[in-house]
Amino acid sequence: MPEGDTVYRTARNLNDVLAGEIITEWSLRVPAFATSDLRGQRVDEVVSRGKHILHRIGEWSLHTHLKMEGDWHIYPAGGRWRKPGWKARAVVGTDAVTTVGFELGVVELLPRSDEELVVGHLGPDLLGPDWSAEEAVARLEADPARPVAVALLDQRNLAGLGNEYVNEICFLRGIRPESPIGETDAAALVRLSHRLILANRDRVARTTTGDTRPGRQSWVFSRDGQRCRRCGTVIERGRLGASSTQLRDTYWCPSCQR
Repeated sequence: MPEGDTVYRTARNLNDVLAGEIITEWSLRVPAFATSDLRGQRVDEVVSRGKHILHRIGEWSLHTHLKMEGDWHIYPAGGRWRKPGWKARAVVGTDAVTTVGFELGVVELLPRSDEELVVGHLGPDLLGPDWSAEEAVARLEADPARPVAVALLDQRNLAGLGNEYVNEICFLRGIRPESPIGETDAAALVRLSHRLILANRDRVARTTTGDTRPGRQSWVFSRDGQRCRRCGTVIERGRLGASSTQLRDTYWCPSCQR
């Protein structure tokens, strides 16, 4: 599941092969930008901002978001793609490589000066140069009645956490996902969030337990009906969100999270 660490690595890998190179292949396979053409222009850099990716190319920014299913692949120029072409939403290539964004949730081309219109609402980026724990805590504490899981998922508070991290953080702090954020130690939640995502930043196999073996990487996420690794109590599952259209699965141990 793409979370801030996955997006960070994706942008870094794209930057490694595209930065400073001239675009020789370009295709945005969405109606609004299907006629765009940046061939001949140089890629300045590819960066992440929370869960967003920005290809900065001269005066333009290609803004993409992986959502739930998206990913970017890197191939040698002319190499065979590992996914069918109809799933491709963006293609950016050079003489040496072809990068393909498959099943991207957002694809848009905008003037570089307008980047703040699409990422300016985000809170401090957990893996970015603007990270500020103090600012993240202040944003979380501004709405004390909000459920902790909803508050942590709100990218306006801190950018980069997804549902997997949020459920695991709640377990590690011993609190239920629906607990009001004002009744928790917001500073401790922020410190743990930063420590966890930083530890996983360079790992392909994300883990919150410290064990990278398949099936041993999480405490409660997607483990409903299974035994808690700490106490043996059966993990429960629910749904929680800021609205009926934003519901996310929650997981908790009734004994460890009171």
